[in-house]
Amino acid sequence: MNKLPKRIYTYFAAILFVVTFLVIFPFFLICIWVPGWKRYGRKINQYWAKTYFSLIFLPVQVEIKAKLKKNKPHIFLANHFSYLDVAMMGFVPGDVLFVGKASIRKVPLFGYYFKKLHIAVDRSRIKSRAETMRRAGEAIDRGSGIVLFPEGGIYTQDPPRMVPFKNGAFRLAMEKQIPVVPVTLAYNHLILPDDGLLMLHRRPAKMVLHEVLEPKDFESEEALRDKCFEVIQQQLLEDNPNL
Repeated sequence: MNKLPKRIYTYFAAILFVVTFLVIFPFFLICIWVPGWKRYGRKINQYWAKTYFSLIFLPVQVEIKAKLKKNKPHIFLANHFSYLDVAMMGFVPGDVLFVGKASIRKVPLFGYYFKKLHIAVDRSRIKSRAETMRRAGEAIDRGSGIVLFPEGGIYTQDPPRMVPFKNGAFRLAMEKQIPVVPVTLAYNHLILPDDGLLMLHRRPAKMVLHEVLEPKDFESEEALRDKCFEVIQQQLLEDNPNL
């Protein structure tokens, strides 16, 4: 696909993202405003993700190795190379809250929806990071899972190689004894590279939900962190052998 078709496809995907969001936004509002309905708003979020990728003709292969325990919260941790990652994590099963950048709250409508249904964090402020982990812990206590990118943002200059993980999610997992699910997003750095061009390349995507890591099987949060990193990185290198 040369540059012009790619640009047209990118515009098509961007417009469809906005249109589909506006169509479902009233349903988000209902779920936000009705007490006890936020869980249903996050369910709509998942349907939206799956529908959106179908509408832009971008198939997502989801490989589930994890044996997830029904009605038990999990912490899903994924590599983060692309702006596409957040949308694709909508394929994660169960009721989950996303942890995202505080700047997302400034986006009209979308920021309001995210702030009310998920968790926004200002990673430049230690106090904000602590508050985020507190809110994530409360969500887990209510039975909801968490989706988080442990690299802390899109920082790598050499995908598919990740930068070191931050400790927060692993400390939370150890404290709450919540299972960790490593998630590999194999090709998003090729589909929507973080190169400043914002050009979407249409090709099949792949998500792998790896086997669950139980905190009780690890001596420390660092050991749990290192194992999670190893699992995701190994899959990335297997799926991208020429990069």
